Amino acid sequence: MSETKKTTAQELNDVHAIKQAKDFWGKYSKPVTYVGGLVILVAGGWLAYKNFVLNPKQTKANEAISRAQMYFAKDSLDLALNGDGAGAGFLKIIKNYSGTDAANLSHYYAGAIYLRKDDFKNAIKHLEDFSTDATQIQSAAWRMLGDALMGDGKKEEGAAYYEKAGKLNADDEASSSENLFRAAQAYETIGKNDKAAELYKIIKEKYPKSEKGFVVEKYLARLGVIINE
Repeated sequence: MSETKKTTAQELNDVHAIKQAKDFWGKYSKPVTYVGGLVILVAGGWLAYKNFVLNPKQTKANEAISRAQMYFAKDSLDLALNGDGAGAGFLKIIKNYSGTDAANLSHYYAGAIYLRKDDFKNAIKHLEDFSTDATQIQSAAWRMLGDALMGDGKKEEGAAYYEKAGKLNADDEASSSENLFRAAQAYETIGKNDKAAELYKIIKEKYPKSEKGFVVEKYLARLGVIINE
Protein backbone atom coordinates (compact mmCIF):
# COMPACT_ATOMS: atom_id res chain seq x y z
CA MET A 1 0.00 0.00 0.00
CA SER A 2 1.40 3.41 -0.98
CA GLU A 3 1.89 6.14 1.67
CA THR A 4 -0.59 8.44 -0.10
CA LYS A 5 -3.38 5.88 -0.14
CA LYS A 6 -5.78 6.30 2.74
CA THR A 7 -6.30 3.45 5.16
CA THR A 8 -9.75 2.02 5.77
CA ALA A 9 -9.80 3.72 9.18
CA GLN A 10 -8.99 7.08 7.62
CA GLU A 11 -11.70 6.64 5.02
CA LEU A 12 -14.21 5.81 7.73
CA ASN A 13 -13.16 8.93 9.64
CA ASP A 14 -13.65 11.05 6.52
CA VAL A 15 -17.07 9.53 5.92
CA HIS A 16 -18.00 10.21 9.53
CA ALA A 17 -16.81 13.82 9.29
CA ILE A 18 -18.80 14.39 6.11
CA LYS A 19 -21.89 12.89 7.73
CA GLN A 20 -21.45 15.19 10.75
CA ALA A 21 -21.12 18.19 8.48
CA LYS A 22 -24.28 17.21 6.59
CA ASP A 23 -26.17 16.65 9.85
CA PHE A 24 -25.02 20.04 11.15
CA TRP A 25 -26.03 21.84 7.99
CA GLY A 26 -29.37 20.04 7.89
CA LYS A 27 -30.06 21.07 11.46
CA TYR A 28 -28.66 24.59 11.40
CA SER A 29 -28.84 25.69 7.78
CA LYS A 30 -31.77 28.03 8.37
CA PRO A 31 -30.32 29.77 11.46
CA VAL A 32 -26.92 30.10 9.77
CA THR A 33 -28.56 31.50 6.65
CA TYR A 34 -30.61 33.94 8.70
CA VAL A 35 -27.58 35.12 10.68
CA GLY A 36 -25.51 35.47 7.51
CA GLY A 37 -28.34 37.35 5.86
CA LEU A 38 -28.67 39.60 8.87
CA VAL A 39 -24.95 40.46 8.76
CA ILE A 40 -25.27 41.30 5.08
CA LEU A 41 -28.37 43.40 5.74
CA VAL A 42 -26.70 45.28 8.58
CA ALA A 43 -23.54 45.92 6.55
CA GLY A 44 -25.57 46.90 3.51
CA GLY A 45 -27.85 49.08 5.62
CA TRP A 46 -24.88 50.91 7.14
CA LEU A 47 -23.34 51.52 3.71
CA ALA A 48 -26.66 52.77 2.38
CA TYR A 49 -27.13 55.04 5.43
CA LYS A 50 -23.58 56.36 5.10
CA ASN A 51 -23.77 57.01 1.34
CA PHE A 52 -27.34 58.25 1.03
CA VAL A 53 -28.04 59.87 4.41
CA LEU A 54 -24.93 60.65 6.47
CA ASN A 55 -22.56 61.92 3.77
CA PRO A 56 -25.13 64.29 2.16
CA LYS A 57 -26.11 65.42 5.68
CA GLN A 58 -22.45 66.17 6.47
CA THR A 59 -22.12 68.15 3.24
CA LYS A 60 -25.23 70.25 3.92
CA ALA A 61 -24.14 70.82 7.52
CA ASN A 62 -20.70 72.01 6.41
CA GLU A 63 -22.28 74.44 3.97
CA ALA A 64 -24.59 75.76 6.69
CA ILE A 65 -21.92 76.25 9.33
CA SER A 66 -19.65 78.29 7.06
CA ARG A 67 -22.27 81.09 6.98
CA ALA A 68 -22.70 81.02 10.76
CA GLN A 69 -18.93 81.10 11.23
CA MET A 70 -18.74 84.15 9.00
CA TYR A 71 -21.17 86.01 11.28
CA PHE A 72 -19.23 84.85 14.35
CA ALA A 73 -16.00 86.22 12.89
CA LYS A 74 -17.76 89.55 12.29
CA ASP A 75 -18.99 89.62 15.91
CA SER A 76 -22.61 89.39 14.73
CA LEU A 77 -23.37 86.97 17.54
CA ASP A 78 -27.17 86.88 17.28
CA LEU A 79 -27.04 86.13 13.55
CA ALA A 80 -24.37 83.49 14.14
CA LEU A 81 -26.49 81.86 16.83
CA ASN A 82 -29.97 82.13 15.31
CA GLY A 83 -29.37 82.57 11.57
CA ASP A 84 -30.39 85.32 9.21
CA GLY A 85 -33.52 83.83 7.64
CA ALA A 86 -31.65 82.70 4.55
CA GLY A 87 -29.11 80.59 6.41
CA ALA A 88 -29.16 78.56 9.61
CA GLY A 89 -27.40 79.63 12.78
CA PHE A 90 -25.52 77.36 15.15
CA LEU A 91 -28.65 76.41 17.12
CA LYS A 92 -30.51 75.23 14.03
CA ILE A 93 -27.45 73.37 12.76
CA ILE A 94 -27.32 71.48 16.06
CA LYS A 95 -31.02 70.61 15.73
CA ASN A 96 -31.13 69.77 12.02
CA TYR A 97 -27.77 68.05 11.58
CA SER A 98 -27.37 66.08 14.79
CA GLY A 99 -24.51 63.59 14.66
CA THR A 100 -22.39 65.57 12.19
CA ASP A 101 -19.04 67.23 12.84
CA ALA A 102 -20.65 70.57 12.07
CA ALA A 103 -23.27 70.07 14.79
CA ASN A 104 -20.55 69.15 17.27
CA LEU A 105 -18.55 72.27 16.36
CA SER A 106 -21.72 74.36 16.59
CA HIS A 107 -21.94 73.42 20.27
CA TYR A 108 -18.49 75.00 20.73
CA TYR A 109 -19.50 78.23 18.99
CA ALA A 110 -22.88 78.39 20.74
CA GLY A 111 -21.17 77.91 24.10
CA ALA A 112 -18.72 80.70 23.33
CA ILE A 113 -21.55 83.06 22.32
CA TYR A 114 -23.65 82.34 25.39
CA LEU A 115 -20.58 82.86 27.56
CA ARG A 116 -20.03 86.31 26.04
CA LYS A 117 -23.68 87.07 26.74
CA ASP A 118 -23.21 85.98 30.39
CA ASP A 119 -25.84 83.28 29.84
CA PHE A 120 -23.82 80.80 31.84
CA LYS A 121 -26.34 77.94 31.98
CA ASN A 122 -26.69 77.73 28.19
CA ALA A 123 -22.93 78.12 27.80
CA ILE A 124 -22.39 75.17 30.15
CA LYS A 125 -24.96 73.05 28.32
CA HIS A 126 -23.38 73.52 24.90
CA LEU A 127 -19.74 73.32 26.00
CA GLU A 128 -20.44 70.07 27.85
CA ASP A 129 -21.91 68.65 24.62
CA PHE A 130 -18.78 69.49 22.62
CA SER A 131 -15.79 67.17 22.30
CA THR A 132 -12.80 66.81 20.00
CA ASP A 133 -9.48 64.97 19.77
CA ALA A 134 -7.77 68.26 18.87
CA THR A 135 -6.16 69.09 22.21
CA GLN A 136 -5.80 72.84 21.63
CA ILE A 137 -9.49 73.24 20.81
CA GLN A 138 -10.64 70.92 23.60
CA SER A 139 -8.42 72.81 26.04
CA ALA A 140 -10.02 76.08 24.93
CA ALA A 141 -13.50 74.57 25.34
CA TRP A 142 -12.69 73.41 28.88
CA ARG A 143 -11.31 76.84 29.73
CA MET A 144 -14.56 78.46 28.56
CA LEU A 145 -16.51 75.84 30.48
CA GLY A 146 -14.48 76.78 33.55
CA ASP A 147 -15.41 80.44 32.99
CA ALA A 148 -19.10 79.56 32.63
CA LEU A 149 -19.14 77.37 35.74
CA MET A 150 -17.40 80.08 37.76
CA GLY A 151 -19.95 82.61 36.50
CA ASP A 152 -22.74 80.24 37.52
CA GLY A 153 -21.32 79.96 41.03
CA LYS A 154 -20.01 76.41 40.60
CA LYS A 155 -16.48 77.34 41.57
CA GLU A 156 -15.09 73.92 42.42
CA GLU A 157 -16.28 72.49 39.11
CA GLY A 158 -14.91 75.55 37.33
CA ALA A 159 -11.53 75.12 38.99
CA ALA A 160 -11.45 71.46 37.95
CA TYR A 161 -12.09 72.35 34.29
CA TYR A 162 -9.39 75.03 34.33
CA GLU A 163 -7.01 72.41 35.68
CA LYS A 164 -8.02 69.89 33.02
CA ALA A 165 -7.52 72.55 30.34
CA GLY A 166 -4.07 73.38 31.71
CA LYS A 167 -2.92 69.78 31.79
CA LEU A 168 -4.42 68.58 28.50
CA ASN A 169 -2.19 70.51 26.13
CA ALA A 170 0.84 70.81 28.40
CA ASP A 171 3.28 71.72 25.61
CA ASP A 172 1.48 75.00 24.97
CA GLU A 173 3.33 77.17 27.50
CA ALA A 174 1.18 80.27 27.26
CA SER A 175 -2.28 78.67 27.44
CA SER A 176 -1.34 75.94 29.90
CA SER A 177 0.22 78.36 32.37
CA GLU A 178 -2.79 80.69 32.06
CA ASN A 179 -5.28 77.85 32.61
CA LEU A 180 -3.37 76.47 35.60
CA PHE A 181 -3.17 79.97 37.06
CA ARG A 182 -6.94 80.38 36.72
CA ALA A 183 -7.41 76.99 38.38
CA ALA A 184 -5.15 77.98 41.28
CA GLN A 185 -7.00 81.27 41.73
CA ALA A 186 -10.33 79.43 41.69
CA TYR A 187 -9.14 76.90 44.26
CA GLU A 188 -8.05 79.79 46.49
CA THR A 189 -11.54 81.29 46.38
CA ILE A 190 -13.01 78.09 47.84
CA GLY A 191 -10.30 77.72 50.47
CA LYS A 192 -8.32 74.92 48.83
CA ASN A 193 -4.98 76.63 49.36
CA ASP A 194 -2.89 73.45 49.24
CA LYS A 195 -4.30 72.65 45.81
CA ALA A 196 -3.71 76.23 44.67
CA ALA A 197 -0.09 76.11 45.87
CA GLU A 198 0.44 72.82 44.04
CA LEU A 199 -0.65 74.41 40.73
CA TYR A 200 1.34 77.61 41.31
CA LYS A 201 4.42 75.39 41.81
CA ILE A 202 3.75 73.57 38.52
CA ILE A 203 3.63 76.91 36.73
CA LYS A 204 6.91 78.00 38.33
CA GLU A 205 8.66 74.70 37.55
CA LYS A 206 7.30 73.98 34.07
CA TYR A 207 6.63 77.44 32.67
CA PRO A 208 9.09 79.82 34.39
CA LYS A 209 9.40 82.06 31.33
CA SER A 210 5.68 82.44 30.76
CA GLU A 211 3.79 85.57 31.81
CA LYS A 212 2.36 83.77 34.84
CA GLY A 213 5.68 82.10 35.57
CA PHE A 214 7.27 85.51 36.22
CA VAL A 215 4.68 86.56 38.81
CA VAL A 216 3.64 83.31 40.47
CA GLU A 217 6.13 83.53 43.35
CA LYS A 218 4.21 86.34 45.02
CA TYR A 219 1.07 84.19 44.98
CA LEU A 220 2.98 81.34 46.56
CA ALA A 221 4.44 83.70 49.16
CA ARG A 222 0.92 84.87 49.99
CA LEU A 223 0.13 81.24 50.80
CA GLY A 224 3.28 80.93 52.90
CA VAL A 225 5.25 78.94 50.32
CA ILE A 226 8.79 80.11 49.57
CA ILE A 227 10.53 78.83 46.44
CA ASN A 228 14.28 78.34 46.85
CA GLU A 229 16.08 78.95 43.59
